[in-house]
Amino acid sequence: MDDSRSRLGGLLAREPRVVTAGVGVLAEALEAQAVPVEAVDWRPPPEGTEDALVAVMGRPGFIEANERAVGRMLSARPHLVDVRPAGEVLGLESGTFLHAGPPLEWERASGPMRGALIGAMLLEGLADTPEKARELLEKGAATLDPCHHHGAVGPMAGVVSPSMWMLVVEDAEHGGTAYCSLNEGLGKVLRYGAYGPEVIERLRWMSDVLGPVLRKAVRRHGPLDLLSIMAQALQMGDELHNRNRAATSLFLRELAPGMAEADAPRDQVAEALRFAGGNDHFFLNPAMAAAKAAADAARGVPGSSLVVAMARNGTDFGIQVSGTGDRWFTGPAGVPDGLYLGAYGPDDANPDIGDSAITETAGVGGFALAAAPAIVRFVGGEVPDALAATQRMYEITLAEHPALQIPLLSFRGTPCGIDVTKVVRTGILPVIDTGIAGREAGVGQVGAGLVSPPATVFQDALHALAELP
Repeated sequence: MDDSRSRLGGLLAREPRVVTAGVGVLAEALEAQAVPVEAVDWRPPPEGTEDALVAVMGRPGFIEANERAVGRMLSARPHLVDVRPAGEVLGLESGTFLHAGPPLEWERASGPMRGALIGAMLLEGLADTPEKARELLEKGAATLDPCHHHGAVGPMAGVVSPSMWMLVVEDAEHGGTAYCSLNEGLGKVLRYGAYGPEVIERLRWMSDVLGPVLRKAVRRHGPLDLLSIMAQALQMGDELHNRNRAATSLFLRELAPGMAEADAPRDQVAEALRFAGGNDHFFLNPAMAAAKAAADAARGVPGSSLVVAMARNGTDFGIQVSGTGDRWFTGPAGVPDGLYLGAYGPDDANPDIGDSAITETAGVGGFALAAAPAIVRFVGGEVPDALAATQRMYEITLAEHPALQIPLLSFRGTPCGIDVTKVVRTGILPVIDTGIAGREAGVGQVGAGLVSPPATVFQDALHALAELP
């Protein structure tokens, strides 16, 4: 008997520890008998993906390709180096507008996207009234192109027109450059589809005053290390998508002296400081540009299944993958589940919209919810939900970010580098925390919450990887 126990590793000499997977019948039966059970949330890959998974994961060099791609993402060193008009830095011509998400035509555009495009027409002086702007857009008077096709990202509708000023972020490690517009604040703003007179007036002030003051401050400061600010902010309660309070304060601490010393009227400097300091989301846009620079560094690695972009245009949700070039894999955007402002509710919400999911792509935002327990008061849920969300994301990522660490997880690095094969194999979808735009053009923001991509985009990307020679 002793020999038997020894051969079984002592299994018969101690209380059994049971782990179950799949259907819950066995676990439920054991729990009814007071037997402790650890249930594993496992399910087989979706039908029809098995051969593609074998082809992709069994290809020689697959592991090395992903190591190279995620290594480039993790080693990126994004620095803010300038602030310049979009027409100048992106070469946008009159009547050309960039937008969030994968490619889109006016006919398929959602309410907030249409509202933002109408506002951009008014801002650029291409129409005198919203009605005229809509009429011209319906006739195809504007050229629309995704921000991502120009190395840029834009929050929510993400509409960029030539006169808007852009943050210019360079990757000091790999040499890439990314761009993002300036943040307008919350509520009735262009990126949420509002286009009233106060929206246009604010945008013109941002072009006339805020942009030039920030440019002088950045140039006086020199390259500003955004990754350092992001790392500090995570340890101060931000997650860098829907909560940027600490990051905004750290950002302004760096730039405020340069703004004060700028060759600009004192009232303009004071107004710019007051505007940025009163907008807790001001750092979202630098964080997005930093994440874009990091994700772009991982592009173009043959055979890699690393996701390098997640983006939504209010109609479609799209992803891009390192090993498949600039190809988009798209599916219908879902409506976020969250908290609503005032009397608004789910019926008022537009499907998910914005390029801001680039933050999750690079390992922050929803992937760092555990760093920002207070975020649940804005997006819904309880503190344990935030911790669980981050812990789930380790199951579908390739690495932990060495610089972006989460105090509540004993300073573990954030989960970084979404792997298409892991998403398909586990059925776990990326979690994104986001604002919610009103369904109708002109309404603006109606809430904030959590959302996930459609599973089909990852399956489509997997099949495309499997078909590569």
